[in-house]
This record gives sequence, C-alpha cells and structure tokens, in this order.
Amino acid sequence: MGLSVILITKNEEANLKDCLESVSFANEIIILDSQSTDQTISIAQSFGAKVEITSDWPGFGPQKNRALNLATQDWVLSIDADERVTPELKNEILEVIQSNSGQDCYAIPRSSWYCGRFMKHSGWYPDYVDRLFKKGTAKFSDHLVHERLLPNSDVGQLKNHFLHYSYRDFSQVLKKIDVYSTASAEEAFKKGKRSSVGKAVSHSIWAFFRTYFLRLGFLDGPQGLALAISNAEGTYYRYIKIWLLQKGIEK
Repeated sequence: MGLSVILITKNEEANLKDCLESVSFANEIIILDSQSTDQTISIAQSFGAKVEITSDWPGFGPQKNRALNLATQDWVLSIDADERVTPELKNEILEVIQSNSGQDCYAIPRSSWYCGRFMKHSGWYPDYVDRLFKKGTAKFSDHLVHERLLPNSDVGQLKNHFLHYSYRDFSQVLKKIDVYSTASAEEAFKKGKRSSVGKAVSHSIWAFFRTYFLRLGFLDGPQGLALAISNAEGTYYRYIKIWLLQKGIEK
C-alpha cells in the first residue's frame, strides 16, 4: 500500500520546506501550484515532488480535487503548506496504511498556532479534519474557501496531530481575514444569502461571545482574546461584503 501526499500552493516558500520534510516518508508528493513567483517551485522540486502549474484559480475545493486526480497511490494524505506531520503522526499513518484495517477515511486532529501560542481552546483544538483516505473513496467539496472532504463511508480518528502554523503574526491574520471574508461573501451571495449592517454587527458580536466565552477562549490568554476579536472582525466583514454585493445589484 503506497501513500500520495497532495498539496496546493501559491508563494509558500516560507512554509514549504518544513512541510515537505515532514512528509518525506510518502511514496509520492503531488504539488499543484497557482503560478508562484517565489521559490516554491524550486523547493518542491528539490524534494522530488511532482509539480503541476495551473493558469486559473477555481477555488480551494476544486483545486484540491485537481491535485487529488494526479495522485497514483492507494492512500492519499491531503496537507496544507502551513501544516507539519509529527513523527508520532507519521508512525500512526504508516500503521493504518499497512494494517489495512477496513476504514477508508481518517480524521486527524490539529494543534494550531496563533501569533505565538498553540491554542488549546477557542474552538481550535482538537479541530479534527478529514485528511487521510483511500483513493477513490472521497473527494473535496466545491467550496471556494473552507472546503471539506466528502468521504463515502464512516470516518475513523487518529490520535496524533498535525502541527498547524496558521497565523504567525497579525499581518497574516489581517490578510487572511480580507481574503477569506471576500471569498465566503461571494459564495454566500451566489447562494442567495442577503445581509445588512445590523446583521453584520449582531453576527460579529455573537462570533466574539462564542469564541471567548462558550469555547473558553479566555483560557488561551491574550491570544484567546485576540482570536475572539479577529473572529468577530472576519464575521463582520463577511456580512458587510454580502451587503455591499446586494447594494451593487440594487443600483
């Protein structure tokens, strides 16, 4: 039983080397790149990865399905460039593949980094994501952002986790808030969702309350408060952008 690792990338030179080192045990590494202008391609090639470059950007879900179609091994591990496979997770993955236990898909917990700290609360841990599966038994949703794997059968759970370096500084937080809120607003608007300034405010307040209080974000210290605020910001901007889209239609 062989393992294909699949990634989609664009300008990931800061992350890619450590990511690829952590999955060097795989039989093949597939990288689908969106015309990176930094050293992403050369780093990928130095690890012997199979690199394909696309000229368009269909969204995260469709792009990951393109990468999935390039995989040739019996098992697939989908990973993002800002994630790392720990030695313990590596051993567990190999054990699952070699034992062929009958489960077709496995969720992997993530320990995520937010501006100086691995978060233990705030809705960020254990943060299970479906990532390890037999080829042909799952595909990704067509969402432009926040895509998810759609398995054909029940999902097992692995014990060991990814390390997820999601936000290294607040500049990265602000950039992702803008990009993700725009993509999710456009997707929601196309599906008929409508908004208002009042909805933007009320939903952002709820996002803060849920993160900081219901999900115990206050136990994550200053980063917990910062994350609750940034979740509120992202929610506010998403609903405001939906409102602006509908205002443009009404003109």
